[in-house]
Amino acid sequence: MDVLALYRQAGAYHEGHFLLASGRHSPKFLQSTTVLQYPHLTEQIAAALAEKLTDAGLQAGLIIGPAMGGVVLAYEVARHYGGEDVRAIFAEKDGKGGMKIREAFTIAPGEAFIAVEDVLTTGGSVLKAVRAAEAAGGRCAAIACIVDRRAVEGPLEGYPLVSLTRLVFDTYPPDDVPEWLAQIPLQEI
Repeated sequence: MDVLALYRQAGAYHEGHFLLASGRHSPKFLQSTTVLQYPHLTEQIAAALAEKLTDAGLQAGLIIGPAMGGVVLAYEVARHYGGEDVRAIFAEKDGKGGMKIREAFTIAPGEAFIAVEDVLTTGGSVLKAVRAAEAAGGRCAAIACIVDRRAVEGPLEGYPLVSLTRLVFDTYPPDDVPEWLAQIPLQEI
């Protein structure tokens, strides 16, 4: 699957000067919500991600995503990953910089889960969802994403990572933005 082609097809690949959710600056941005608004594209992406998880031998009864962006992705991955036996939930902001699991969702002690995210730059959002699910008693079997943008390959803080593609775009901390990029008007994401 050519993930970048899907993003381009949906008008979700952008060039300019972007302030990412991680706080870093980048000349390129992938707007996953633009892609995930199309059910046929979301289904293709989720089915491919579920297949990669299955092929990796990962087993879980629960797929979790960080709200709001991970809700649709978690639902679709769960639908393709395990049929009737797999649930999809989400973690939401707790107002204190972390995330929490809603009271309506239950996680059994030791229940294996897979956390999903659209694009990983630092992994901060998905790790907050992982910590919330672990605090509720779950055990993280893996983290999965559509695009891994991190500068380094491999696990994310010790958790196995499965991605559909790896696209490394340059990113810069706010105090080290190159002049050529600083001259382009900043767009906050």
